[in-house]
Amino acid sequence: MIYFLTVNYYSTNLVAKLISSLPNSKNPDYKIVIINNSPDDDSIYQLKNESVLILNATSNLGFGSACNLGLKFIYAEDPQAIVWIINPDAYLLENTLDKVQPFFDSHPEISILGTIVHTPVGEVWFAGGRFIDNTGAILTQDLLTNTNTDYVLCDWITGCSLIINLSNFHECPLFDSAYFLYYEDFDFCQRYAQQGHLIAVTKQFGVLHQPSSITNKYVFIKIKHSTYSYLLTLERYTSKLVFSLRLTRLICHAFVLMFIKPQFGLGKFYGVFMYWRR
Repeated sequence: MIYFLTVNYYSTNLVAKLISSLPNSKNPDYKIVIINNSPDDDSIYQLKNESVLILNATSNLGFGSACNLGLKFIYAEDPQAIVWIINPDAYLLENTLDKVQPFFDSHPEISILGTIVHTPVGEVWFAGGRFIDNTGAILTQDLLTNTNTDYVLCDWITGCSLIINLSNFHECPLFDSAYFLYYEDFDFCQRYAQQGHLIAVTKQFGVLHQPSSITNKYVFIKIKHSTYSYLLTLERYTSKLVFSLRLTRLICHAFVLMFIKPQFGLGKFYGVFMYWRR
């Protein structure tokens, strides 16, 4: 069984478009699990049916913790399932679903798989993630365009389109709840890679994604959480020297932004404050 797991935050129209990109909902080979991270958003319930399950969060849990709610539910139902975590502002291309199970039948060694992600105009938005620990650089890199292999190993996968092969885990894999938003996907991949799990990306199938169509509505909140999560990630996966240099550069950049884009600058300062205060 393939479970699609998505998090709703006042985005019923986007989730509806995602669902409409899937084959006929009577198909017994997949289910959709929606975590309603905006509990007062009753409109999401109009999408509920036999194949679409909705789990209501008590409050906005953030992306990682909301996904954990779904992952625990799915793991209890079927610990051998394939879980496709997908943003509500992404949707599948035609015939994509038919390729997923055969791919994992051929490559059961992969625990966490990312798909190629294109923008609606056909540009590559994600095709692999790299991490250079001695500089602290967390990069997206096109690892797929110039290769014909089924998959390429990489360091991290975007949470926009991340597939988990539950059968490779002895217990339910979870995101770290210390992350509210941003970099939780990077941390997830790093932690499980350190345990010996294979992380890879493929272009055998993919999704279309409208970048930041949700978070760009909330610029200050977006920058605040991304800054906090970035510093937490640097602390965990780089040296103290690299962390100090990156923090200094971040603060200098925030000062400049206060004069050009005040919401961005203020968001960065507030993110630093959140990190120091924790």
